[in-house]
Amino acid sequence: MRLTRYEPFREMDEFFKGLGPLWGRFPMPRAGEGMDEFLPPADIIEREKEYLIKVDLPEIRREDVKVLFEGGVLTVKGERKVEKEEKGERMFRTERFYGTFERSFALPEDVDAEGIRAECKDGVLMLHLPKVEGEKARPRAIDVQ
Repeated sequence: MRLTRYEPFREMDEFFKGLGPLWGRFPMPRAGEGMDEFLPPADIIEREKEYLIKVDLPEIRREDVKVLFEGGVLTVKGERKVEKEEKGERMFRTERFYGTFERSFALPEDVDAEGIRAECKDGVLMLHLPKVEGEKARPRAIDVQ
Protein backbone atom coordinates (compact mmCIF):
# COMPACT_ATOMS: atom_id res chain seq x y z
CA MET A 1 0.00 0.00 0.00
CA ARG A 2 1.38 3.39 -0.98
CA LEU A 3 0.61 6.42 1.20
CA THR A 4 0.24 9.81 -0.40
CA ARG A 5 -0.23 13.14 1.25
CA TYR A 6 -3.74 14.51 0.80
CA GLU A 7 -3.72 17.92 -0.87
CA PRO A 8 -7.30 19.13 -1.33
CA PHE A 9 -6.41 21.95 -3.73
CA ARG A 10 -4.11 19.97 -6.07
CA GLU A 11 -6.74 19.35 -8.77
CA MET A 12 -7.96 22.92 -8.59
CA ASP A 13 -4.38 24.21 -8.85
CA GLU A 14 -3.72 22.07 -11.94
CA PHE A 15 -6.90 23.44 -13.54
CA PHE A 16 -5.96 27.06 -12.83
CA LYS A 17 -2.35 26.57 -13.94
CA GLY A 18 -3.67 25.64 -17.37
CA LEU A 19 -5.25 29.10 -17.56
CA GLY A 20 -1.92 30.91 -17.22
CA PRO A 21 0.23 32.47 -14.48
CA LEU A 22 -2.36 35.13 -13.58
CA TRP A 23 -4.74 32.46 -12.28
CA GLY A 24 -2.23 30.21 -10.46
CA ARG A 25 -3.04 29.82 -6.77
CA PHE A 26 0.39 28.84 -5.46
CA PRO A 27 3.85 29.75 -6.78
CA MET A 28 4.56 26.24 -8.07
CA PRO A 29 6.10 25.20 -11.41
CA ARG A 30 3.95 23.24 -13.84
CA ALA A 31 4.71 19.57 -14.32
CA GLY A 32 7.47 19.02 -16.87
CA GLU A 33 8.65 22.63 -16.81
CA GLY A 34 11.78 24.09 -15.31
CA MET A 35 11.60 26.47 -12.41
CA ASP A 36 11.50 29.53 -14.64
CA GLU A 37 8.60 31.45 -13.15
CA PHE A 38 7.19 32.07 -9.72
CA LEU A 39 4.88 34.43 -7.87
CA PRO A 40 6.33 35.71 -4.63
CA PRO A 41 3.79 35.65 -1.79
CA ALA A 42 2.38 38.96 -0.58
CA ASP A 43 0.41 40.30 2.38
CA ILE A 44 -1.84 43.36 2.11
CA ILE A 45 -2.56 45.29 5.30
CA GLU A 46 -4.89 48.26 5.69
CA ARG A 47 -4.04 50.76 8.39
CA GLU A 48 -5.75 53.99 9.36
CA LYS A 49 -3.50 56.22 7.22
CA GLU A 50 -1.97 53.80 4.72
CA TYR A 51 -2.04 50.46 2.99
CA LEU A 52 1.02 48.22 3.39
CA ILE A 53 1.94 45.52 0.90
CA LYS A 54 4.66 43.08 1.98
CA VAL A 55 6.20 40.91 -0.75
CA ASP A 56 8.67 38.12 0.09
CA LEU A 57 11.74 38.47 -2.13
CA PRO A 58 14.51 36.46 -0.44
CA GLU A 59 17.95 36.69 -2.06
CA ILE A 60 16.75 39.16 -4.70
CA ARG A 61 18.83 42.31 -4.98
CA ARG A 62 17.15 45.72 -4.89
CA GLU A 63 18.61 46.44 -8.31
CA ASP A 64 16.71 43.45 -9.75
CA VAL A 65 13.29 44.74 -8.59
CA LYS A 66 11.15 47.36 -10.33
CA VAL A 67 8.01 48.91 -8.82
CA LEU A 68 5.65 50.78 -11.17
CA PHE A 69 2.35 52.55 -10.65
CA GLU A 70 0.00 53.28 -13.55
CA GLY A 71 -3.76 53.40 -14.01
CA GLY A 72 -4.52 52.50 -10.40
CA VAL A 73 -2.36 49.35 -10.58
CA LEU A 74 0.88 48.82 -8.66
CA THR A 75 3.21 46.32 -10.35
CA VAL A 76 6.25 44.63 -8.81
CA LYS A 77 8.54 42.81 -11.21
CA GLY A 78 12.00 41.39 -11.09
CA GLU A 79 14.15 38.33 -11.35
CA ARG A 80 15.81 35.79 -9.07
CA LYS A 81 18.88 34.52 -10.82
CA VAL A 82 19.88 30.85 -10.77
CA GLU A 83 22.85 30.15 -8.53
CA LYS A 84 25.94 28.82 -10.27
CA GLU A 85 27.21 25.46 -9.11
CA GLU A 86 30.69 25.68 -7.69
CA LYS A 87 33.36 23.15 -8.54
CA GLY A 88 33.07 20.14 -6.25
CA GLU A 89 29.38 20.81 -5.48
CA ARG A 90 26.40 18.76 -6.64
CA MET A 91 22.79 19.85 -6.42
CA PHE A 92 20.69 17.09 -4.87
CA ARG A 93 17.35 18.88 -4.77
CA THR A 94 16.02 22.28 -5.76
CA GLU A 95 12.75 23.55 -4.30
CA ARG A 96 13.33 27.28 -4.60
CA PHE A 97 12.01 29.17 -7.59
CA TYR A 98 14.13 31.10 -10.07
CA GLY A 99 13.40 33.33 -13.02
CA THR A 100 11.34 36.42 -13.64
CA PHE A 101 8.23 37.37 -11.73
CA GLU A 102 5.53 40.00 -11.91
CA ARG A 103 2.79 40.78 -9.38
CA SER A 104 0.13 43.43 -9.91
CA PHE A 105 -2.18 44.92 -7.33
CA ALA A 106 -5.28 46.96 -8.18
CA LEU A 107 -5.34 49.82 -5.70
CA PRO A 108 -8.30 51.71 -4.28
CA GLU A 109 -8.80 55.29 -5.44
CA ASP A 110 -7.83 56.75 -2.08
CA VAL A 111 -4.10 55.99 -2.56
CA ASP A 112 -1.75 59.00 -2.81
CA ALA A 113 0.47 58.00 -5.75
CA GLU A 114 3.01 60.73 -5.02
CA GLY A 115 3.55 59.40 -1.50
CA ILE A 116 4.16 55.73 -2.38
CA ARG A 117 7.38 54.46 -0.79
CA ALA A 118 9.18 51.16 -1.28
CA GLU A 119 11.83 49.69 0.98
CA CYS A 120 13.52 46.31 1.07
CA LYS A 121 14.72 44.84 4.36
CA ASP A 122 15.63 41.27 5.26
CA GLY A 123 14.27 39.93 1.96
CA VAL A 124 10.87 41.60 2.33
CA LEU A 125 9.77 44.40 0.00
CA MET A 126 7.49 46.79 1.90
CA LEU A 127 5.31 49.12 -0.15
CA HIS A 128 3.78 51.97 1.84
CA LEU A 129 0.71 53.43 0.14
CA PRO A 130 -0.59 56.50 1.99
CA LYS A 131 -4.29 57.27 1.85
CA VAL A 132 -5.67 60.58 0.55
CA GLU A 133 -9.18 61.77 -0.25
CA GLY A 134 -10.53 62.99 -3.59
CA GLU A 135 -7.43 62.85 -5.84
CA LYS A 136 -6.71 60.75 -8.93
CA ALA A 137 -3.26 59.18 -9.02
CA ARG A 138 -0.77 59.79 -11.85
CA PRO A 139 1.60 57.15 -13.32
CA ARG A 140 5.10 56.97 -11.81
CA ALA A 141 8.04 54.70 -11.00
CA ILE A 142 8.97 54.09 -7.36
CA ASP A 143 12.60 53.72 -6.21
CA VAL A 144 13.28 50.82 -3.85
CA GLN A 145 15.36 51.99 -0.86
